[in-house]
Amino acid sequence: MPECGNAGDEQPQEHSPPAESLQLIQDVLAGAESPAGRDRHRTERFLAALFSLRQLRSQLAEWEPELISAARTTGASWAELAPALGVASRQAAERRYLRLQPSTTGETTGEQRVRAERDKRAGDRAVASWARRNSATLRQLAGQVSALGNLDGAAKMHADRLQRALGEDDPASLLSPLADARGHLAEEHAALAEQLGVVSRRTDQLRRDAISDREDRPR
Repeated sequence: MPECGNAGDEQPQEHSPPAESLQLIQDVLAGAESPAGRDRHRTERFLAALFSLRQLRSQLAEWEPELISAARTTGASWAELAPALGVASRQAAERRYLRLQPSTTGETTGEQRVRAERDKRAGDRAVASWARRNSATLRQLAGQVSALGNLDGAAKMHADRLQRALGEDDPASLLSPLADARGHLAEEHAALAEQLGVVSRRTDQLRRDAISDREDRPR
């Protein structure tokens, strides 16, 4: 009976370099055509190779979204990425990327992450469009808040943030600091706080409506 080594002799370490894992797999496959038969040493090598393959799959799953993100930062379009990813369209390329991304809001599947991200974008577009149409009102409110005197530390911080946002071209940039400032206004500014509340409720409704519109479209 042939001697066999310890069960873990060929087992790669938990974080073996990808090149070493790949070499082990190639070496094991090169000898896979040998005559079959009970051979504990060969069994351990096949198991080690499978362990390495699992490691590589995990590593590749981490690398792909990182590479896509890096390519996007250099100006690569989804249409350019599609053939590199082996998919047929820019929509499929973006969908693949979103499916690979980890969830930050609790979605448990890739398809749920795709839907959540696209719902968010639809809501963002609806709110941005509304903000452009109501730019004068938003800028007036922001000016009123940032001009208030005798503010405490937190309220002053939000007023300063609004003042900076007033210098930007996109009126949608005012929405977040307006919403944050609302809870820090003193009672003597209750009427102004209520106006900010109206804005927040309107933008929340716009997001809900945008998601509802997406759900009603044929898929």
